[in-house]
Amino acid sequence: MAIAPIRPAAVAGHFYPSDPEQLRTQVSEMLAAALPAEDLTTPPKAILVPHAGYLYSGAIAANAYCTLQSLHTRIRRVVLLGPAHRVPIRGVVLPAAQGFRTPLGVVPVDEASWNLLRELPEVRVDDRPHAGEHSLEVQLPFLQTLLERFEIVPLLVGHGTPAAVADLLDILWGGPETLIVVSSDLSHYLSYDDARALDRSTARQLLELRPALQGEQCCGAHALNGLLAVAARRGLEPYLLDLRNSGDTAGDRSRVVGYASVAFVEFPGDGVHAVRH
Repeated sequence: MAIAPIRPAAVAGHFYPSDPEQLRTQVSEMLAAALPAEDLTTPPKAILVPHAGYLYSGAIAANAYCTLQSLHTRIRRVVLLGPAHRVPIRGVVLPAAQGFRTPLGVVPVDEASWNLLRELPEVRVDDRPHAGEHSLEVQLPFLQTLLERFEIVPLLVGHGTPAAVADLLDILWGGPETLIVVSSDLSHYLSYDDARALDRSTARQLLELRPALQGEQCCGAHALNGLLAVAARRGLEPYLLDLRNSGDTAGDRSRVVGYASVAFVEFPGDGVHAVRH
């Protein structure tokens, strides 16, 4: 029987430590230092997290991931969506690889979801955009540290309509065993003050669930617009957990990158919940 291909870690030693013990310690320390959101009393169905090197955005990501601590045995499938930085793509790209490796081990791809998605016309199977991409990979050590046993549905999202991505998320929505993670940074290489102004505007749009984000606002706009569209029609409530930039975390304020973490909470029933501004 042939062994299923495994995607090797591409950015270990660059975006995060390549030594397993050092990586496990760093992630655990970031989660321990994360600030819990006092008004977030229900764990999220979906989260927005950044994807820069851990020095720059790890603490912001940890403020989202710490909201999952009570779900360590419940979550069994994580739908990961992010942009492709190195290979231009249209639509949604699923890897042929059946597992993603990090220094903490191999995370398997959910076979049932993979077989379902590869039959959809808007989904293309191609390992090449995934091979060197960091936007999904940097999320895995957080998930490996938090969750006991899980599989992933790794998707890179390029040009496409929010409705198409929202429909795809509807197919993958599942129940409490499924978490949706959208990976995106915010503004890129602006001055500190300009970045703060633009990122605050973007945050308001996120909290209003308006799926009209543009590339200058966030690199993962296509995936995030799809999440905002499906969150609006399903009545999810967004909570802003953190909003900072690399000038806050790494010190250099001449040209910064913005980061946010947002939790989207699904409530039982059909009631409409107020959106937090």
